[in-house]
Amino acid sequence: QVQLVESGGGLVQPGGSLRLSCAGSGDAFSNYAMGWFRQAPGKEREFVITISRAGTVTYYSGSVKGRFTTSRDNAKSTVYLQMNSLKPEDTAVYYCAAYETVTGATSSLDSRYEYWGQGTQVTVSS
Repeated sequence: QVQLVESGGGLVQPGGSLRLSCAGSGDAFSNYAMGWFRQAPGKEREFVITISRAGTVTYYSGSVKGRFTTSRDNAKSTVYLQMNSLKPEDTAVYYCAAYETVTGATSSLDSRYEYWGQGTQVTVSS
C-alpha cells in the first residue's frame, strides 16, 4: 500500500503558475504509476495527467496539454504537477492517485487507480 499527501494548492491569478506535490509513503513508490485528477464544484472528477512508474511515459488531457507537466522523483517518493498559464476553468480540487504495476504503462481511467490523496484546492481568480 501507499499513502499519498498532496500539497501546493492555493489561490492564483489567471495566467499564473502553481506547482503541486504529492508525497508517497509506505510501499516502494517506484512500483506505482501515478495520475493527477481534478474535480470542480458540481462536476465529475476528470483526468488531468499521468506518468509511468519510471517517469518515461506521460499522457495529458487535451485541456491541459501545453500548459501542465508532470514529473516524479522516486528517490523522494514524490510526483509533481507543474501548472502554467492557469485559467479560471482550472479551478478544482486536485487529487493524486496511484496504482501498482509491473509495466511502464499509464492510465487515464480513474477506476484503474487504487490509492488516492485527500486533495488540494486550486483556485484561479483575479
